[in-house]
Amino acid sequence: MKFLLFTFVGVVHLFSLNSGKVIYKNDISQRTFQEVKEEIAHYGDVAKAIINLAVYGIARNRSYERLALLVDTVGPRPSGSKSLEKAIQIMYQNLQEDGLENVHLEPVKIPHWERGEESAVMLEPRIHKIAILGLGSSIGTPPEGITAEVLVVTSFEELQRRAPEARGKIVVYNQPYVNYSKTVQYRVQGAVEAAKVGALASLIRSVASFSIYSPHTGIQEYQDGVPKIPTACITVEDAEMMSRMASRGNRIVIQLKMGAKKYPDVDSFNTVAEIIGSKYPEQVVLVSGHLDSWDVGQGAMDDGGGAFISWEALSLIKDLGLRPKRTLRLVLWTAEEQGGIGGFQYYQLHKANISNYSLVMESDQGTFLPSGLQFTGSEKARAIMEEVMSLLQPVNITQVFRAGEGTDINFWIQAGVPGASLLDDLYKYFSFHHSHGDTMTVMDPKQMNMAAAVWAVVSYVIADMEEMLPRS
Repeated sequence: MKFLLFTFVGVVHLFSLNSGKVIYKNDISQRTFQEVKEEIAHYGDVAKAIINLAVYGIARNRSYERLALLVDTVGPRPSGSKSLEKAIQIMYQNLQEDGLENVHLEPVKIPHWERGEESAVMLEPRIHKIAILGLGSSIGTPPEGITAEVLVVTSFEELQRRAPEARGKIVVYNQPYVNYSKTVQYRVQGAVEAAKVGALASLIRSVASFSIYSPHTGIQEYQDGVPKIPTACITVEDAEMMSRMASRGNRIVIQLKMGAKKYPDVDSFNTVAEIIGSKYPEQVVLVSGHLDSWDVGQGAMDDGGGAFISWEALSLIKDLGLRPKRTLRLVLWTAEEQGGIGGFQYYQLHKANISNYSLVMESDQGTFLPSGLQFTGSEKARAIMEEVMSLLQPVNITQVFRAGEGTDINFWIQAGVPGASLLDDLYKYFSFHHSHGDTMTVMDPKQMNMAAAVWAVVSYVIADMEEMLPRS
């Protein structure tokens, strides 16, 4: 997943909540904000029923148990793999058996990359086996590997200053972790910047908030006109150790072997299911998570949890016999980890109906205990979302933050559609993100219940309100 910065938003709007000023929807609506507030308040009992079913009732722990069954059965689901396609077929059957409507698969061409066998050994100043994970789309090394001296840098600026030293070496990045959105540029661009100064390969300190000697993989990007060099992530511990060694003047030599290989694109699918709207079926509130993962761990947290609370949201609403005015559409994306391939394909296929999308939602930042909802949209829409979130007072999850986003829904958000995402414990999330540690052991059924309750309440109320969310 990709992640953007956020800031907290208080109860300050471009207009007073009680001003009685008119909210316009496509310059037609004449409803005052007070009337909208009263409409939302009437959903209090429905919100409590959803919360009770998800957190205390017979649906308690259901999303956790469903997820555990899938990831224990299928394992990790990298783009282009048979395991991903098996998971898609299982979910297609599950959604049909759950009684959801219009269950179907939408074809997508997706990349197929495999890491193969890989290893790294420090030969000087002492023998030390280095834990690595090749980065997505990286090329491999020659069969004999690459053996070269190391240049350790802490930033792209330092690399530029020391460019003459980099030629013929392996560049090791020991960049400090600031936050994901700032630090991930080293994973994405590190190989290109090292290749520009003549490096033979690059090793990037894992983009992680915490480490117990755990490498964290992820996508990286090559650039036209720049030589492609092998690139992998290493642990925080090894990056810091080599930085200390270099500062003492030690000569560091590494032998790197990577069997990474790119194969032709393969056929895959976005998985779709709906509760069809009762009054405005052509209008849509979209809830989503991605079904693919990296090839390490189980893909339970990233993004099995997000996919399964999105399914759970529709299950909860269906189980209560609710049918919103607008269509609630579940999409389980394919190939998100390769840059939102499934999300882009869906946007291209459906963007002609963009005026009918009231809200797009993606959960891809963990399903731990939510802090609140991140939201991107007009100030008028934000005021409505804050009222909707107030319905979650029984579980004390009411805050609305800025920067609602998701790799797969950003296409819609950039085109003006309001967007929302869950916000929870990002420190914990990036401790396990894209690593062998992303397993069901990280997941907590009670926290997933809460996340599902938030997701279901928000999606249902926005889908059932008389009017779509206002845009800028």
